[in-house]
Amino acid sequence: MLKTVMVVPCYNEETRLDRKAFLDAVSGSEDIFFIFVDDGSTDGTLAAIEELRRAAPARISCLRLEKNSGKAEAVRRGVLKAVEDGCWSFGYWDADLATPLDAICAFRRLLEGGKWKVVIGSRVKLLGRDIDRNEMRHYAGRVFATFASLLLRMPIYDTQCGAKLFRNTPEAVRAFSRPFKVRWTFDVELFARLSMLEKKKRSGDFAQDWIEYPLEKWTDIKGSKVGWLDFVRSGVDMLKLFVLLYAPFVKGRYERELLS
Repeated sequence: MLKTVMVVPCYNEETRLDRKAFLDAVSGSEDIFFIFVDDGSTDGTLAAIEELRRAAPARISCLRLEKNSGKAEAVRRGVLKAVEDGCWSFGYWDADLATPLDAICAFRRLLEGGKWKVVIGSRVKLLGRDIDRNEMRHYAGRVFATFASLLLRMPIYDTQCGAKLFRNTPEAVRAFSRPFKVRWTFDVELFARLSMLEKKKRSGDFAQDWIEYPLEKWTDIKGSKVGWLDFVRSGVDMLKLFVLLYAPFVKGRYERELLS
């Protein structure tokens, strides 16, 4: 059995957590597991997660962070637990299920083919795809994605979709080994870390084992905690990442810290 563990970061998700969808996912596939990370929620999120865990204790577990640390740290801590518990692949998925859980199986099939090590969900509005996004958020996201692509020097379309899956490799695990330097755009930093680690391992196209998967369905769920101020914060994060990745002395220190 190729065990896949999905990390679901949760902060005040009591009213948006679709218990039935998660239970259906574990009953429909014997090798998909979930780790819910309660990121210091102040509502009934923890109780909702515990209800899920009791319903499927062998497939669903809970990791509680005492204080709100942000999605980046919640995902990182969840991934480290997934690796510690043992898995063939791991990933993270937004708790609101903007990306339906059945996409996990599509992601897994790509990894199982043997060519790919990283699968990135991509919200591309194509014929035959049901992608429902707020127009203003979409255009703001396209501006951000363009800068992210330039920063990473790779033709990535969507860094911020909350659906990603990784084969359990030493490089993937190390990319999560230390807290992220940015909070709002940690996905971009994660890909930068993977790039650095892959470059150390081999020459040539470091992203040749990565693939973006155009999602068949994605819905802009009401109640998102991402506001317009967060786009400003994301811009500040991108400036910080530019310094980390391109300022010679800072980049050297950052790489040594990552590799140590």
